[in-house]
Amino acid sequence: MKIILPFLLAILLTINAHASGKAVIYSAEGGEYEGYYSSMKEGAPLLLLIHDWDGLTDYEIKRADMLADLGYSVFAADLFGKGVRPTEVKDKKQHTGELYKDRTKMRSLLQAAFDEGVKQGGDGSNSVVFGYCFGGAAVLEMARSGAEAKAFITFHGGLATPEGQDYSKTAGSIFVFHGTADTAITMEDFASLAAQLETAGVSHEMVTYSGAPHAFTVFGSERYREEADKNSWQRFIEVLDGTI
Repeated sequence: MKIILPFLLAILLTINAHASGKAVIYSAEGGEYEGYYSSMKEGAPLLLLIHDWDGLTDYEIKRADMLADLGYSVFAADLFGKGVRPTEVKDKKQHTGELYKDRTKMRSLLQAAFDEGVKQGGDGSNSVVFGYCFGGAAVLEMARSGAEAKAFITFHGGLATPEGQDYSKTAGSIFVFHGTADTAITMEDFASLAAQLETAGVSHEMVTYSGAPHAFTVFGSERYREEADKNSWQRFIEVLDGTI
């Protein structure tokens, strides 16, 4: 009995264990940024999560914790700055527009967030970068920069390639989860990216979900589509399991 009880206790503790997340203030491009780190153990594979045009909110925190509970170390980046969490469309357009116009700064902020994730305890040599909407576009920017990650994954993200850029330096595989009913990022954009990746010889998988509009994974919104969200999340987890 003395042997069995500790064994059972260990099992119960494992079953009931949840990731412990924390806000992380870090420096980049001469300013302060506030990310979020969630992990159950040091040295787990690092997932870098890039937020949508709302900035880092409860949505990204929830996703980070969901993945940390599966055994990953997750760092949710902040690309806007500490305390900058726009709620008005005009402000969201301003902050994303500034980064779209300054791709060098965007890349620097992405790398700074990745480095902070490693500093917090994630394994940067065994990593994946993923993001939502604006964050998906940022993920592809990081992929084109030649950043070292095993996969770059976008959910309903921007798919256009800026003039003068290509995927010749891309180091990891690319996965795209897209809504066929997305009117913001069209199927023409989807097809164009597929052709570019094929030409560049980049390993890729691109999936569309019928009836899913832009932002189909956002819990509680009118755009949320449960089936598309669950199917894309399941495939996402399969990709992570097979990659890192």
